[in-house]
Amino acid sequence: MMDQQAFEKLFGSFDQTKIGVVGDIMLDTYWWGSVDRISPEAPVPIVSLQKKEVRVGGAANVALNLRALGTPTTLFAVIGEDAEGKELNSLLNAEGINTKYIYPSKERVTTNKVRIMGRNQQMMRLDHEHTHDINAAEEAQLLANFYAYVDAEKPSLIILEDYNKGVLTEKVITAVIAYCQSKGIPTAVDPKQKNFLAYKGCTIFKPNLKEVKEGLKIEIPSVTLENLNKVHATLHAHLNHEISFITLSEHGVYFAKSDTQKLIPTHIRNIADVSGAGDTVIAVASLTYASTKDMELAAELANIAGGLVCELVGTAPINKLTLQAEVKKLLVK
Repeated sequence: MMDQQAFEKLFGSFDQTKIGVVGDIMLDTYWWGSVDRISPEAPVPIVSLQKKEVRVGGAANVALNLRALGTPTTLFAVIGEDAEGKELNSLLNAEGINTKYIYPSKERVTTNKVRIMGRNQQMMRLDHEHTHDINAAEEAQLLANFYAYVDAEKPSLIILEDYNKGVLTEKVITAVIAYCQSKGIPTAVDPKQKNFLAYKGCTIFKPNLKEVKEGLKIEIPSVTLENLNKVHATLHAHLNHEISFITLSEHGVYFAKSDTQKLIPTHIRNIADVSGAGDTVIAVASLTYASTKDMELAAELANIAGGLVCELVGTAPINKLTLQAEVKKLLVK
């Protein structure tokens, strides 16, 4: 819980907290339509297309959530020199996200995930992407851009957002975390399985429960504080990080640092779509931690924010006023 003054100070600090996001950015394309019949050509539904919508996804959605809360946000990524890349940049610029450090490469395509929607349900997804690691020249340019930004802007925190699309190579991960350590800048990590244990020395490590099981190759028989404390100890032995922050779906969230471990239950919601909820959680947790250095408060806010965006269909950022109202109702005494 927090008092009214702390609540107002927290939300007022967001527009002064600079955050950089490094990782895989992509387009999320939605084709909305109705389904009335089955095709005579094959046993598949015919979608009568009514609307097309393009949103930003992956690490770009993390950035979008940060901007929705008023945060000065800069993206670092490698995309293709293609129409999708230009459209992605245009969408990001329209939201006030700094895109000048995004590197367009002739060697890659911009990831585009096309979702075909009927009756508010996803019927099919088409992925156009490269998922191999970026090459040495792309790594060098990405890191040069990152170092220049850190030196010029002195951000409050850096998020590494991995979607297994090849931007966060082991070299990039190691170099980004080491540079941040040298400058006293905390790092928050949203990992995927491929480089799960490469984020040594990060500040906040935020997998979900499934990623923990796959990344550590372990079974977790039940979601209890005792079992999750064991997971934190195992993660710490591999990563030597400061804070574990694990999202637990309907069970809420868990965080642990040297002197505190806590399991925070979820708040009851009408779940419509979990797409993008993890992006919202890492954004809100990272921003709150960067502003306060209070991980318990960061976990509480992120837990609330993740539930709120699950009430929306499709990938959508958190609404600042909605989050403020819900936090005030649940956490302010």
